[in-house]
Amino acid sequence: MTAPVRLAVMGAGLIGKRHAMHVHASDEAELVCVIDPTPAGEAVAREFGSIWARDLDDALQKARPEGVIVATPNQIHMQNGLDCIAAGIPALVEKPLCDSVADAERLVSAAEAAGVVLLTGHHRRHNLLMQKAREIIDSGAIGTPIVANAMFWLHKPDDYFDVAWRREKGAGPVFLNLIHDVDNLRYLLGDVVAVTARESNAVRGNAVEETAVILLEFASGALATASVCDSTVAPWSWEMTTGENPAYPRSEEHCYLIGGTHGSLALPSLDLRTAQGARSWYSPFDLQRPGIPNEDPLARQVTQFARVIRGQEPPLVSGREGLETLRVIEAVKRSAASGGRVTL
Repeated sequence: MTAPVRLAVMGAGLIGKRHAMHVHASDEAELVCVIDPTPAGEAVAREFGSIWARDLDDALQKARPEGVIVATPNQIHMQNGLDCIAAGIPALVEKPLCDSVADAERLVSAAEAAGVVLLTGHHRRHNLLMQKAREIIDSGAIGTPIVANAMFWLHKPDDYFDVAWRREKGAGPVFLNLIHDVDNLRYLLGDVVAVTARESNAVRGNAVEETAVILLEFASGALATASVCDSTVAPWSWEMTTGENPAYPRSEEHCYLIGGTHGSLALPSLDLRTAQGARSWYSPFDLQRPGIPNEDPLARQVTQFARVIRGQEPPLVSGREGLETLRVIEAVKRSAASGGRVTL
């Protein structure tokens, strides 16, 4: 029987606590430490029966983790990741990998030079729903993908912004939320080659955007629109439609629509529509909806991280993949600031 991999979670905020819960419940990993200098860190460690450490050095002395999940604020991802690399410890860094492409390039280069495993926490790629969607597209069931639409529309409560860093540069919904949707679109449709974007902060007036609308151009020739708004009462988002996180009420709506030359696919339902007979706007549709098991992608991500540390499989989302998605997000920010089209 293979011993569980000893993991630490760095950061005890909303996502850090969820990571700690999944590591604690995993058969392939053991939560040996929660790293966070605040009382929240001590409380999360106590809740899951693990050691509390104030920083990585403290954790190395007390708990000797074999891997670290970094779930700290975006602005310190690079330094936290570099600290893990310097210690020779594999790290899974929450998205965004860093809050700038320059920092992410430095982090990825450091990991590759040191030979230390670096993963990015784009956990939705671990969702069986996403993997089935890619399988459907790759099979040619919708023909050549040519158009897509992704939405993240919901309302974050006022007290969400009581945490100061969430109102500061690098913490808006483009970095925190839409980055997941962009990564999903990259996973399904391939590389993005150009971006045009607009942003607004007209409601709250914080230093970060609350609404953004983006046009994505893919190397394949496909075009996609993606929109994000965290100040509208609406159900069209991954959070509200997939049931992935039980904290959010579930709505029987779609958040992604993908059109191909011979069919279309809607997520999260995986409704696959093709024409009955000749392709025509007069033709009725054949509808298929493949079923998939319900498994938590954060739990699957923990399992994969443990297997990567053991050398049993390669990362599903490497640090470099996280960097490439971040390039798209930075292009979104540059386009919104300049008002022009940005090529990658």
